[in-house]
Amino acid sequence: MTELKTPLEMLHRWENTTPNEVFLRQSLGDSSWQEYTWQDVGDKVRRITQFIRSLNLPDKSKIALWSCNSADWILVDLAIMLSGHISVPLYPGQSKKSTKFILTECDISLMFIGACGQEEHIEDIVSSQITTVAMFGCSIKTNESLLEIYSDFPPYTASYLPERNDLFTIVYSSGTTSDPKGVMHTHGTVGAVTPGTAKSLRMETYSGKNSPQRARLFSFLPLSHMAERAAIEFTGLYTNACISFSAGIESFQQEIMSVQPTFFFAVPRLWVKFKASVDAKIPPAAQPSLTDADKHQIREMLGLSQAKVIITGSAPLAADIHNWFLDMGIVLREAYGLTETFATGTIWLKDDKPMAGSVGTAGSNDVEIKLSSQNEVLIRGKGIMAGYYRNEQKTRESLKNGWFHTGDLGDLDNMGNLTIKGRIGEEFKTSKGKFIHPAPIESKFKSLKQLDQFIVIGQGLAQPVLVGTISELGQQLSENALTSTLLDALKEINNTLPQYEQVSHIMLSSTPWTIENGLLTPTLKLQRKTIETYYYSDVCEHITEQGIVQLSI
Repeated sequence: MTELKTPLEMLHRWENTTPNEVFLRQSLGDSSWQEYTWQDVGDKVRRITQFIRSLNLPDKSKIALWSCNSADWILVDLAIMLSGHISVPLYPGQSKKSTKFILTECDISLMFIGACGQEEHIEDIVSSQITTVAMFGCSIKTNESLLEIYSDFPPYTASYLPERNDLFTIVYSSGTTSDPKGVMHTHGTVGAVTPGTAKSLRMETYSGKNSPQRARLFSFLPLSHMAERAAIEFTGLYTNACISFSAGIESFQQEIMSVQPTFFFAVPRLWVKFKASVDAKIPPAAQPSLTDADKHQIREMLGLSQAKVIITGSAPLAADIHNWFLDMGIVLREAYGLTETFATGTIWLKDDKPMAGSVGTAGSNDVEIKLSSQNEVLIRGKGIMAGYYRNEQKTRESLKNGWFHTGDLGDLDNMGNLTIKGRIGEEFKTSKGKFIHPAPIESKFKSLKQLDQFIVIGQGLAQPVLVGTISELGQQLSENALTSTLLDALKEINNTLPQYEQVSHIMLSSTPWTIENGLLTPTLKLQRKTIETYYYSDVCEHITEQGIVQLSI
């Protein structure tokens, strides 16, 4: 049995055995990269650690990390571990309210800041009592910077190793219905889970020139999100992979084409954009005649020609989008996990023909999946959280006999494949007394390219109503053309639904749904209750109009 290793033990291993191998690569946005070998990483992490220790913070203090992805993010995260403290990552663009709540609840006195998405409001959010340190992408005034720290502080020379049950991070949930909850994970959890995750993702450990091919990872989703942290930061750390960081959306395509990662993880919105970029170059009507060589060129253009495993997650992916990628030879595997389970859960691994809509089976032998009598998905395994920070009641409600109660409704087929059907509590009751689960209805509309984001609501209404925003493609159409297209689609979809589930109206909003206006969570999930409240009176006002309605808000 392999001995469990904590993240810092892996850092010490690689800086001693493969010091000259490049671990981190930071794109500078101009086709150039700044590279950090393990020796560089060890040196910088130890200088940041020495700075943190010079502040004489109380033992196991919470230290905030608020930034978009960068090589600096991982350097700081490791330094917080090495200094014996606990990281508290914040999402880029996190709302002022939730950020203030987290900073107060965790008694934050030190914060590392990069491009945080709230630069204009930083003085209203971050108290002057908090010491701030600038990292890659920071554009605001801070007390210190990493560059100054590298110049002013010597490396910390000790090789501190925490206890395996010591907390290493508190990751806050999106807070869709209340204040966000702080999910606590330990150093030992990382070591217990990551080797199995790496094996599922077909990553082999690189330990020198005679080892298997070294994995290449590409990071652009927020590392504050547990899935990116688990699949990129920690698999990279444990397998000695090379991690490349995007400089931003402007240089993204050029960067991923040059990296050609061997593993790639993205969310449905990106897969839609990928397909749209191909459609713009090759009309969909011409795509059925593409040769294998043509499809290989498309995979190269998307940066996915050498990826062994490609994951989509965080939200359901439309079946037609999924099947399009499969036809292009890009094997998208849906995965399902949560912050509370250290992103472990299920993934389609059995073969290279995933079933669209299914998130597969348990991702490793260390994970168990079952459904409750109410069809709630329950997960048990080594990745389960230590609990919610300062919230024993929520911990007791969610953790029962070692099983984490996800709040998701699921279905298991006779092969053990899991399909997520929605969230407990999302259902509503129409004026006709019918209970409606919105997720299955919403899935019918995912193929409509004229819509961007949308939800189905209907509490107290005669029939369900779809409220959403118009996509870029939809905005290119005239109002009459858009209305006609959506009306035809609405009739076709309603013919597949029982009468009581049929959608009476599609109501289109001119207001984008963003993190800033509170209609999206920091992880880009829909704030259902907030959206419903925001639109409900306008929906009721326009319910007597015809099927497609342009809302004024």
